[in-house]
Amino acid sequence: MLEPLHGIVDRLESTRQCSSVRILANVEARVQGKRMAKVFQEWIGRKCDAWDRIASAPMRGLAATLGHPPRGWIPGDPVPLLAHWLYFLDFVRNGELGDDGHPRRAGFLPAVTLARRMWAGSRVRFFEPMRIGDKVGRVSTIVDIESKSGRTGDLVFVTLEHEVMRDDGTVLIREQQDIVYRDAPAPGVQRAASPASAAPVEPAIEVEPPPTWRREVMPASSLLFRYSALTFNSHRIHYDRDYATHIEGYPGLVVHGPLQATLMLDQVARVAPRDRVTSFSFERRAPLFDDAPLFVCGEPAADGRSVTLATRGPGGAGDMGGVAALETPLTGPAKT
Repeated sequence: MLEPLHGIVDRLESTRQCSSVRILANVEARVQGKRMAKVFQEWIGRKCDAWDRIASAPMRGLAATLGHPPRGWIPGDPVPLLAHWLYFLDFVRNGELGDDGHPRRAGFLPAVTLARRMWAGSRVRFFEPMRIGDKVGRVSTIVDIESKSGRTGDLVFVTLEHEVMRDDGTVLIREQQDIVYRDAPAPGVQRAASPASAAPVEPAIEVEPPPTWRREVMPASSLLFRYSALTFNSHRIHYDRDYATHIEGYPGLVVHGPLQATLMLDQVARVAPRDRVTSFSFERRAPLFDDAPLFVCGEPAADGRSVTLATRGPGGAGDMGGVAALETPLTGPAKT
């Protein structure tokens, strides 16, 4: 393995030498990308499966985490959309975790050597609800792996397809999930701050009308900890402030992408509880942190057949955008 070229650049003093190193870095990145792409081809098509019983305890925990009043759950009750993320959990032993809290690279996912991993987005189709008491299975398949090089370094994108089905073979959910791997930040580099952490600026001109739906959520550390516990997610950027700020370079604890996606569809359920969501896609744009409120926003389409959703910081910057498609035109109230 070659010494990282950014380390060489730091030791060079002349502009000419630095320029030469940048050229070599670009060449090496292209070669490295082609090598990675070839190596990872053998992983495409790999599958793994898991089975679980849809218990009520995770639903009670999720309801409390999202601020809903307590309710009883009985066999046959449908669970909220995206609740499948609280099942089929990977109970990895502590000794098998990496420094960042993620499981070490082995097993089903390819052994990508890049240090950081992020859930970048998903496309989910809902056919039938999961219900309390159901025995359900999930079959996961690696459908694509792509390596790229950009101004921030090497990137590897892994696309998974998850199919969730009852034990009678009925498919309930089909999801494509995008995972991105990237290099660790250089020591001392501060990542982009959330709007509340940034220096004051003059008020921006409002270029878009306010969204029809808008709800404020304070992503307190207790909320992030609870969602990490519900999903057995030990990634330290969500609960270990020293690690998140001093090692990863973030200005605070990072709000989970799947938590934001859950808040989006929870908002649809609050506003239009009688309407059935048939599909949902979302994509992360920039991180949000625990140092300021976030706003869950929604804008129904003119025909009422879909809702454009987003999570935004107080300055209007969006971390995540999504679209929920509805089976029939929206029947819920127009505003909340």
